[in-house]
Amino acid sequence: MPTPGSASATPPILVLGLGNLLLGDDGLGLQLLDELSKARQWGDNVEFVDGGTQGLMLLREISGRPSVLILDAVDRAAEPGAVHVLSARDAAATGVPRSTTAHEGNAGELLAAATLLGESPGDVAVIGVQPERVATGIGLSETVKKSLRPALLHAQDILGEMIARYAYVSSGSG
Repeated sequence: MPTPGSASATPPILVLGLGNLLLGDDGLGLQLLDELSKARQWGDNVEFVDGGTQGLMLLREISGRPSVLILDAVDRAAEPGAVHVLSARDAAATGVPRSTTAHEGNAGELLAAATLLGESPGDVAVIGVQPERVATGIGLSETVKKSLRPALLHAQDILGEMIARYAYVSSGSG
């Protein structure tokens, strides 16, 4: 585990954006990552990573992290634009079907593989939005664009909680 304050340490909290900007609403995770990283100064304990469509190659990014927040388009058979806040367990049973996306793996597949390999991060949350259109084309659908702000607010709240939990545990209070 990284030592707080060490210059070469990997930040304990990872915010991982997933998706493909060339497939419409599948790019939601990357847009949300960009907005969240600019929202305010989050501190040295947070790392923002554009995971794109790297799929299982991202196992090395999440392995051993105390906290991971994943941002992705998430298919839960809900109304397009619905914002989903999921635990790791819920996310493992969810995703954009492979037949409709160029993802090599979605949040659920990545977390399931990490669990199988004994590499699961400690605290995991997934913020996703139900896509309306996952097809070749740049830009989010109007429905999903309207969901960016609520999804961003959820992501800010969860990231703030992760930072507070890490500060509490690393201070020796936990």
